[in-house]
Amino acid sequence: MLVKFRVRGVLRFVSHAEMLKVFQRACARAGIEIQHSQGFNPHPKLSLPLPRPVGVESDDELLCVHVHKSKVAQEHKDTDEEATYDLCSLIKTRLSAQLPEGCELLSESFAQTTKSVQPCSVTYIVPVQPECINDKLRARVENLLASESLTIERRIDTKKSKIKMLDIRPFLESIEFDNKDIVVRCRVTPAGSVRVEEILKLLEIDVEELAAPVRRTNLQWQAA
Repeated sequence: MLVKFRVRGVLRFVSHAEMLKVFQRACARAGIEIQHSQGFNPHPKLSLPLPRPVGVESDDELLCVHVHKSKVAQEHKDTDEEATYDLCSLIKTRLSAQLPEGCELLSESFAQTTKSVQPCSVTYIVPVQPECINDKLRARVENLLASESLTIERRIDTKKSKIKMLDIRPFLESIEFDNKDIVVRCRVTPAGSVRVEEILKLLEIDVEELAAPVRRTNLQWQAA
């Protein structure tokens, strides 16, 4: 089952692992039984294919969860398309009632294929203070887009402080101004993508200059 949802407010500080637990516990309280993997140490089959950076809000998150559809459908004896829609509505109603403030379900659907989904692009909305939108920032954006490469230092192991050099220019599709917001469209590939803190560093924008939390939106997916 594919569940699209929105993250707002203080819930944006919940980590990737914690968000998975939020949905796991919400499903349990809602009476929605999740399938588990086989083996010596079975674990619930649910995932967030594109981890959300801590502190970032989102309009367009995706949860993939394998539910025991037949058990949820015991109350619905029909097997036509209308019954399937009713089943989605039932799950949405039950699950919504168990989620914390700041997490809003947008849609639910049963996947038509067993293939997993992978993100291919994402957009970040960076709202900045009005005085920060100036000629200096616009020139900086033009220089970034005109660059053939943008090599940065990325920490890959916080415990051992390992650093690697990475060219993130291939991940940047566009950077545009929309009133007080900076709209950054990014590619997501098997090799990774650009991180929010790296975007802010490239733009030379401090957290104190943000007018609101950075927001992730317009996630695009493709079958793996």
